[in-house]
Amino acid sequence: MRFPFARSSCFLAVLTVLTGAFAVAADEQKPNIVVILADDYGWGSAGCYGVDGNLVRTPNIDRIAKEGRRFTDASVTASICSPSRYSILTGRYCWRTSLKFETLHDKSPLHIETNRPTLASMLRDRGYATAAVGKWHLGLGAPTPGATNGVDLTKEIHPGPLDVGFDYFYGIPSNHGDSSGIYLDTERNAQGENVTKVEGLRSTNVTPFGVTHYKGQFKGIDAPQRVDEEVMSRLTDRAISWIDQEQKSGKPFFLYFASVAVHGPDTPSEATRGTSKAGVYGDWIHELDRAVGRILDDLDKRGLTKNTLVVFSSDNGGENRNFAKEECEAIKLGLKMNGDWRAGKHSIFEGGMRIPFLASWPGHIPAGTVCDEPISLVDMFATFAALTGAPMPPREQAAEDSYNILPALLGEKTPAPLRPAIVGHSGWGVFSIRQGPWKWVEGKYATKKEPNSEKNEFHPQLYNLKDDPAEQHDVLSEHPDIAAKLSALLETYRNQGYSR
Repeated sequence: MRFPFARSSCFLAVLTVLTGAFAVAADEQKPNIVVILADDYGWGSAGCYGVDGNLVRTPNIDRIAKEGRRFTDASVTASICSPSRYSILTGRYCWRTSLKFETLHDKSPLHIETNRPTLASMLRDRGYATAAVGKWHLGLGAPTPGATNGVDLTKEIHPGPLDVGFDYFYGIPSNHGDSSGIYLDTERNAQGENVTKVEGLRSTNVTPFGVTHYKGQFKGIDAPQRVDEEVMSRLTDRAISWIDQEQKSGKPFFLYFASVAVHGPDTPSEATRGTSKAGVYGDWIHELDRAVGRILDDLDKRGLTKNTLVVFSSDNGGENRNFAKEECEAIKLGLKMNGDWRAGKHSIFEGGMRIPFLASWPGHIPAGTVCDEPISLVDMFATFAALTGAPMPPREQAAEDSYNILPALLGEKTPAPLRPAIVGHSGWGVFSIRQGPWKWVEGKYATKKEPNSEKNEFHPQLYNLKDDPAEQHDVLSEHPDIAAKLSALLETYRNQGYSR
């Protein structure tokens, strides 16, 4: 696989508003927006990013690239789930919050402040119907002083997805295979209000629902338990049903579809099991691609494709550590899930930070094109604000780290790069900052004790990604002045509370 740096940059400008003509067009007919976020899906796991087609095939994901634009240099803000998702929805680096390393646990309270603007609340204010379907993993309920068990899932859940801008939510509380074993759904309570509740919850703890699949332990949630092999199909069914319902209203819609694939456990359905040459993990990738295809086909069927912006990406790089049995088996069979980038999920190196990013919008995004400009998933807030004509909040108050990349999506050539720098954060709390070809790794970790793996990121180091995209040659001793400059910029971003 060739690294992307040889291709000429598409260039971006620092733009905070659209041209008047486009803003008027956006007001007259705002596009629907569908964000499909895969879980732990590495940069090299799709056909359009060079995966070996003899091992894995992704025709539906590749369709987005064929009909739109493929980005080669898109990064997450953190190489693990919860902080990455927080940044996507808020336009803010998650390390600015109390979550300094690792992810939220199954019973953490809601991590997004209910008074903070989100993608969903911003678009709802612009007249959009909004829905989140799939994996949440951003906490639920309010923090309770002295409590050890977190939110009570047997009661109405406040705050939750409906309190941060979503009109509808259906999905799972945390990870695929999490200890709750249940689905959450939006229902109306006795007062006619939309609330989040456990689907099918019963008032007594008796069989057959009383024992979860999670290590066979009763968790006190007497509701139908998820069947792992059916989760992707069920979530996709719900996403399609919501689209079909909302398109009848005449309002534009925003769907945030957070796939549970390809996070472990790897549980492909009967329809995809045995269909790849990369083992169960390859089949699990096929399950993801199948869900993408079903959503795209439904947009076609409803005549919505022409006026729908579809974005496909991932929350971090692929999981390639030793305990990931099916993933490691796929690697042995030849799958380069993260392409030729170094390391994977949790790591500060590019295998954990670099992710696929595809966008299509017929007639607006040039089909079959490639862009090498560095972007970050935190940029979706400012980009969707520009797309819909929504005003950006003051940078000291919200969306502190989000830049408008709409010119890059539309293929516009402008005289300067958009971002002055991109900040990364690993699962152990190690910072990096990229500017031009340079990447500075600070090396300090935020955990209370030194982690027992990936120790090679726990010291200061500097890489030239243009000359050394695989991060094999630390050039800190040769360019201490560049490292000092990047270190100072990172410190400025941390201290001032924003980076835009």
